[in-house]
Amino acid sequence: MSSKTRILDASQVNQKLIRLAWQVYEHNADEQEIIIVGIAERGFVLAKKLAKYIEKISNIKTLVTQVRLDKKTPYNKEVTIGIDQQDYSDKVVIMVDDVLNSGKTLIYGAKHFLTTPLKKLSTVVLIDRNHNRYPIKADYVGLSLATTLKEYISVELSGKEQGVYLS
Repeated sequence: MSSKTRILDASQVNQKLIRLAWQVYEHNADEQEIIIVGIAERGFVLAKKLAKYIEKISNIKTLVTQVRLDKKTPYNKEVTIGIDQQDYSDKVVIMVDDVLNSGKTLIYGAKHFLTTPLKKLSTVVLIDRNHNRYPIKADYVGLSLATTLKEYISVELSGKEQGVYLS
């Protein structure tokens, strides 16, 4: 029987998102609009919250959309995005996910954007576990955790148990 340890509560998650919003704003202050792409499902929830905070602290308009991919075997199915290519072409794209484990999800999500000219592609993760097996990193990190490979990080973004847990 495994027990869960709360690493961040809902308030701390929101505080991390506010700090991440400031960092994204500082690095993109000259932009009129940025595209924030959340990796389904929890990454999309975080992307919407991040966009709300960016718009609250700046004049940058955000367009939020979702990327869908098969997280277990992303090479078997096509990556889909909720907007047309022309909507993000020549713009700053910020890709958001909840946890960076091996980097597989982020790299296959980023691969989708490599065929389109962008101003910049950056990545945001709430939790970075530092177990990368793929050559990708998070540009903006809420919390970096040194965990063992046997430990599991779960992110709950709704209900009474909102927070980040280690089990």
